Amino acid sequence: MSDFLAILESAWIIKDVSSIDDAIGIAISEAGKRLNPTAKYVDVEIAAIKCPYCQKQLNSALVVAQTALVGLSLEIKIFKAESKEHAERIAKSVVGKVLRDIPLKVQEVTLL
Repeated sequence: MSDFLAILESAWIIKDVSSIDDAIGIAISEAGKRLNPTAKYVDVEIAAIKCPYCQKQLNSALVVAQTALVGLSLEIKIFKAESKEHAERIAKSVVGKVLRDIPLKVQEVTLL
């Protein structure tokens, strides 16, 4: 049995927003509120993407017609998992139960 750190990526949609900074703040706040009662040990941050031209890290948020799509990074520590795949399933199950209607994708699972 080993301990793992799983990083999941989620897509959060926010309506009636005027700026990227507002969208990011609202997305992190809403995710935190939904995770707080049962999965408060999940760390929520803005996801980063690489610029294809300059290779700099950029926030993954976009606002068009007062509707935003914000990429969030969710980190969760998994204790006593049998394998990397088992830790991945546990992470998706724990976060997926709370964020039912939010798309999730496993980015990385590493041994602690």
